[in-house]
Amino acid sequence: MIIENLLKELGFKFIRSSGSGGQHVNKVSSKVELTFNLQNSNELNDEEKQLLFKNLSSKLTKENVLILTCDESRSQHKNKEIAISRFLNIIVEGLKVPKKRKKSKPTKSSIEKRLEKKKKIAYKKVFRKKPEI
Repeated sequence: MIIENLLKELGFKFIRSSGSGGQHVNKVSSKVELTFNLQNSNELNDEEKQLLFKNLSSKLTKENVLILTCDESRSQHKNKEIAISRFLNIIVEGLKVPKKRKKSKPTKSSIEKRLEKKKKIAYKKVFRKKPEI
């Protein structure tokens, strides 16, 4: 995966940002909406796409499009940079393969402790019964 080619597949839409800011907000479209169509990406291979579908399923739309918005700054360029860095972080995290869990045996001492504890509890319960006459 080459990042430069991946960035060429991104779509940007600039919208008027909400919130306080006076006239500036009403005139300038500083909010950035980044879109990335995961299914139609040419830069990612099939294995990477499957991994991203699995790991990013909650962030994708029904059409398998990842949408990120950013309106933190008043600057359109800064918002675009923030959105791109978030996108790259999401993709890198989504491509991480979790380590497989290795089965492990309990240690000999832990088995002995468990059995000793069981014996003590059983011994305690024996003395709770009514004595036989």
